[in-house]
Amino acid sequence: MQFRRLRAALSPDHAVRTSLCLDACTQANVMVVQPAPAARRAGARPVWLGLLVHDEMLDDLAAWVRAGGPGVEPLPGLLSLSEVPPAQRGR
Repeated sequence: MQFRRLRAALSPDHAVRTSLCLDACTQANVMVVQPAPAARRAGARPVWLGLLVHDEMLDDLAAWVRAGGPGVEPLPGLLSLSEVPPAQRGR
């Protein structure tokens, strides 16, 4: 449901993918937002968000991505509370 909602809220320019496991089960639902190529070249890093279970959070996420996302726009208030550290494989 969230996957479809997020994909519908974003243009085809924004890739929405699923993963079998991000090794962050205690923070589910987890989403990783990759910076746009230009922002990545400027030093922006992916942002990991956890506990994304409410529609309002998905709306904020889609609006943030449309506005530029990591390295371009600051994380909106509600989403900043959901930021989690990247999972470390092999713990």
